[in-house]
Amino acid sequence: MQTIGERLEEARKRKGISIREAAEATKIRGDYLQKFENNQFDIGLSELYTRGFLRTYANLLKLPAERIVNDYKAQTAAAENKPKTPSREVYGRMDISFATSGGKAPKENGAPAELGEDDAGGDGGKRTFARIGTSLPTGTFIDQRVVLKVGIAVLVVIVLGLVIWGIRSASSGSNTGNSGGIEPVRGQASANEQTIVLIALDNVDVKVVQVADGVELYQGPLVRGERRNIVKHGPIYVTARDGRNLLIEIQGKRYPLPFQGYDRCKVD
Repeated sequence: MQTIGERLEEARKRKGISIREAAEATKIRGDYLQKFENNQFDIGLSELYTRGFLRTYANLLKLPAERIVNDYKAQTAAAENKPKTPSREVYGRMDISFATSGGKAPKENGAPAELGEDDAGGDGGKRTFARIGTSLPTGTFIDQRVVLKVGIAVLVVIVLGLVIWGIRSASSGSNTGNSGGIEPVRGQASANEQTIVLIALDNVDVKVVQVADGVELYQGPLVRGERRNIVKHGPIYVTARDGRNLLIEIQGKRYPLPFQGYDRCKVD
């Protein structure tokens, strides 16, 4: 007798459609349909959804939907009523023998031999244990608590090292910063610094570039009557779209540009 999955798969192949095409037609995920054909009905949804999907898929394949659903119900009920076999884990047999300085062998029934007074002599009654006939791992035992403590110790050492390094870096940085006390570069820049004013007599496009390093100090339009302060360090190039519409004010004195149209001039 065919299973539910075999009937579904056979009907689908008879219609000549793929799982993907069936999923698009039924609006059911393709992995669900594939599981149905593999007789895997545990798709993580409630029984109501599972039965509904089975009914829809059977209708698409022209199979008796109610019969498919009833067979699924019967199969599910049989699986639930089936007695479960308790799981048992089988471990290997472990025989522990006690070897003493007296060299007495264990008893035949597997119980350790009793120790007499003379057995405790010699090495002070020290016992050694040997694992015989066991399937447990035979490596060196590592205590997880020891591993945790070692990891914490390493982490503490790393954190302390980072803290000490940060303190030394901060100290060396502050000493370097206070060693000179004089800022010649900043003082030189202040000595060469000068503020000029661009005055627009009418609308004009202006570009100001510093000669020494090519830094662009300003670029853009100025509307009539607008004033623009420019801080320069040394000579500059002033380019204007219409030179007659721009004045340059230096230390309170106004100077017209030496050109009328589009050109560039140097201002010291």
